[in-house]
Amino acid sequence: MSSTYGKNLKVTLFGESHGPAIGCVLDGFPANFTPDLEKVKAFMARRAPGSQPGSTQRCESDAFEILSGLFNEKTCGTPITAVIKNSDAHSKDYSKLSDLMRPGHADYPMNVKTEGANDYRGGGHSSGRIMAPACFAGALAIQYLESKGIKIKGRIVSIGAQKNEPNANDILSPEAKAVIEAARAEGDSVGGVIECEIMGLPVGLGEPIFEGVENRIAQAVFGIPAVKGIEFGSGFSSTTLKGSENNDAFTVKDGKIETATNNHGGSLGGMTSGMPIVFRAAVKPTPSISKPQKSVSLSKQTEEELVIEGRHDACIVPRALPVVEAMAAIAALDLLLD
Repeated sequence: MSSTYGKNLKVTLFGESHGPAIGCVLDGFPANFTPDLEKVKAFMARRAPGSQPGSTQRCESDAFEILSGLFNEKTCGTPITAVIKNSDAHSKDYSKLSDLMRPGHADYPMNVKTEGANDYRGGGHSSGRIMAPACFAGALAIQYLESKGIKIKGRIVSIGAQKNEPNANDILSPEAKAVIEAARAEGDSVGGVIECEIMGLPVGLGEPIFEGVENRIAQAVFGIPAVKGIEFGSGFSSTTLKGSENNDAFTVKDGKIETATNNHGGSLGGMTSGMPIVFRAAVKPTPSISKPQKSVSLSKQTEEELVIEGRHDACIVPRALPVVEAMAAIAALDLLLD
């Protein structure tokens, strides 16, 4: 098994949710760049446990230690390795999950794939916990992109069936927060939709067919365990439009060729058009809920009732927002390095 993404910037994620540490290796990051590590910490804090409404009470600082790749505060062109120690794992909460498979989790296929050798505690390597080092990698990519005039911005479009229209100082509206709290009170969970824009990429990045912009961004975003769908531009709603409505007319603005609208989401034929890359990711409800669920015992081959213990997110969407931005940045930098 390999958890590596990238063609030019290769990002490898390693570790397990309840292991001693998790981390990442970035191979191919440009040399002679001075990252602001305080900004990296601030970015990672947005994803950290307990940081957002509906999140788990697992208390992890997500403090990182850089082992290689930086010299005199600059990237030196060699692989950047960072580790994050796990300090608040309650492994006893998962003692019965070596035999009972959690619905919605990777327990069963991982058990079969590894012949029972998988670390099931907290989801092991398939856990959303592994997105902490992904955010470290993404934070570095975001800073480098910003130095080239490329910006990335995400927002939460909806929580459950509730549209999210927050004020300027929050990421969730009161109505969206209420949906999350209602799910928590019921011992259940909700998902949502995250939209992300990548602004400032030059025209012509990406290639037709298999190495297209959408392909490479989608591969990175689908690396987030909770993501179950992605669409670009007008996406699935384009199926209800006519060609004359969905096509984006070309125009010239301030001596620059643009399109009047952006239904194509910044990609034409797998290549950047110069318009913002716009995509939306569907984030599923957190599968670990306190309601009784139907499962099976591997040892007895019988159907069993499972009640999951431990600390879990009633809604992972707010914490997934910076992860989507991180994955978008990793993919954008990989494309830029073409």
